Amino acid sequence: MPESAFQTILLLSVVTIAVALVSLVGYHVVKSQRDLGTDADRATFETLHLVSLAAPHFRSGLTSEGASRAIKHLKTLLGADGVAVTDAAQVLAFEGNFPSDLRADTNSLPNALFRIARNTLEGGRTRVTRNDDYDAVCAPIQVQDRLVGTIVAIAHRADPGLVRAVTETAAWVASQVAVAELNESRAKLTEAELKALRAQISPHFIYNSLNAIASFIITDPDRARDLVVEFADFTRYSFRRHGDFTTFKEELESIHRYLLLEQARFGDRIKVKLSIAPEVLPIVIPFLSVQPLVENAVRHGLEKKPEGGVVTITAHDVGEFAEISIEDDGVGIDPAVLRATLAGTTEGVHVGLRNVDVRLRQIYGPQHGLVVETAPGHGTLITMRIPKFHPEATPALP
Repeated sequence: MPESAFQTILLLSVVTIAVALVSLVGYHVVKSQRDLGTDADRATFETLHLVSLAAPHFRSGLTSEGASRAIKHLKTLLGADGVAVTDAAQVLAFEGNFPSDLRADTNSLPNALFRIARNTLEGGRTRVTRNDDYDAVCAPIQVQDRLVGTIVAIAHRADPGLVRAVTETAAWVASQVAVAELNESRAKLTEAELKALRAQISPHFIYNSLNAIASFIITDPDRARDLVVEFADFTRYSFRRHGDFTTFKEELESIHRYLLLEQARFGDRIKVKLSIAPEVLPIVIPFLSVQPLVENAVRHGLEKKPEGGVVTITAHDVGEFAEISIEDDGVGIDPAVLRATLAGTTEGVHVGLRNVDVRLRQIYGPQHGLVVETAPGHGTLITMRIPKFHPEATPALP
């Protein structure tokens, strides 16, 4: 891990612990001299409290709205006469009393503050500009090797303590911006993975499903009509735009529609067995986390077996988890191919398996990936354990 990334993570960890501590004890403790004792203790908790107030406003990155909401807390934190936050192109927010030559008029103040910031943006380090009436301290907000903005503090005289405080505050803001960018990247990755999973609903599947429906129009029009409805409901669920989570019940209904369409093609070659505990049905799971595994069982397990086989879907309660498994008695997977698939070093085969495994690990942690038991000619058993409660797990509204 690069040193800069390690430092950012370390700083973030310290701030996170500090913010959590403030949340636990409450700000009213800060006001209690009897509990905290010394002036240094009280100053520490006041600083942590200000940090906790400013932090939420940078969760969306370095934006004008967030900076405007955080600027008062930053000014109090630094104790400067005036404070400004800039990005790489403009002043995002400013607060305080500024010298007359900086604030000749309202429009000139942002321009004057950004002229101070520009030197830091070009040089990449904290700079102190000394004038007759004031000093300006400007520190870079640096995310990895990118200068994304600055913090400018104006004081009558800037002592070493203020210079250090502005520098450390800029570093802390940088850590918040880095986390915001990481969250945005994770959201984009999740969306990309969902698009990849949706892309698995290949033209071949659509073509074959429609052909199967068409074959019943003359011989069994009622079944053809029912299959059209199932096809419409299946595609509507698979291509829905909102929500990273769903209930197991909703996913199971989509699986049922998928299997009905495949059985219309293959007839008795595909059989399905279900063993579902009722208490598992309302549990929230990642959207499209089970259906691709069933599709994998049909396409890569049973479709290649001339006589077909059985897909068994099992779900039951295991303490704090719901354990869901998909098993088929198809052709199985070569262990070397499986390892390459899960490692992401192969393309085009079992891509749904890989995407589901990655998403589960991202959401719940590395210990919650798929467990796959398979061998050529001996079928495949895929098991996942989903925590029943997770802070991000909220099903999409209908």
